[in-house]
Amino acid sequence: MTKLKIKSGDQVRVNSGDHKGQEGKVQKVLRDKNKAIVEGVNMISKHEKPSASNPQGGIKEKEAPIHISNLSLIDKNGNTTRVGHREEDGKKVRFSKKSNEVI
Repeated sequence: MTKLKIKSGDQVRVNSGDHKGQEGKVQKVLRDKNKAIVEGVNMISKHEKPSASNPQGGIKEKEAPIHISNLSLIDKNGNTTRVGHREEDGKKVRFSKKSNEVI
């Protein structure tokens, strides 16, 4: 498995595609598919059959996964940045390649 530069809880911006420019927080990272689910981005309509938990059924809006390559991490200043790894005090940390600050 490849090492992903984005983790859940990160603030990201979409680089390309229909949702270009939208920002949100990563809810979940699907490592096996190299995709992430971002809050409020790439919304789809899911039809649900009536069930015991949802007797009415109907159409629900939910987020669909976006490929990691289409996401950029946003640093503290609100700028998109690439992510690097380095060791500080014996711990492996992520840092912003633009501002060189630890994320």
